Amino acid sequence: MFKKLAIAVPMTLLALSASMAFAAEQTRSSINISANIPTYDFHAQPVDPNFGKDEKMAWNVVSETLSPLRATYDIRHTLGSVHAYMEGGPQPLFNGINNIPLYYTFNGVTLTASSKEVVSDAASNGGMRADLVITAGPPANGQTGLYTANPVVIFDAVPRI
Repeated sequence: MFKKLAIAVPMTLLALSASMAFAAEQTRSSINISANIPTYDFHAQPVDPNFGKDEKMAWNVVSETLSPLRATYDIRHTLGSVHAYMEGGPQPLFNGINNIPLYYTFNGVTLTASSKEVVSDAASNGGMRADLVITAGPPANGQTGLYTANPVVIFDAVPRI
């Protein structure tokens, strides 16, 4: 009996210590969480919280055009209309040498460096969704390479008069 116990106890301790060694290892997964809850009176933000982080215009080899970008925005202004403009004017795609023009429309209104009404007072009161569409002009022959742009759309809450 003592012989069995003398063998069983060390084997049990060995098994437990091995499993404890496996349990002692850890892996961690960091999760960054954010929530943007806009004010009730005015907000203009993309429905997709990832829009604008890394957008790509795909090249269509058949039509030799770049695909448009489209993002739906939630818009509300309970105290008037919403105006928008492109900060610094419409930004082109640029590769360090050449430009490809980009055209920006919001809710069907072409955006420029000047503020324009994009959602009327009546439409913005209850809140609505509207699309931002970015299209590229045709590149010139021989324009190749990586092109980038960093446009900024500014939304203004314009009070009713």
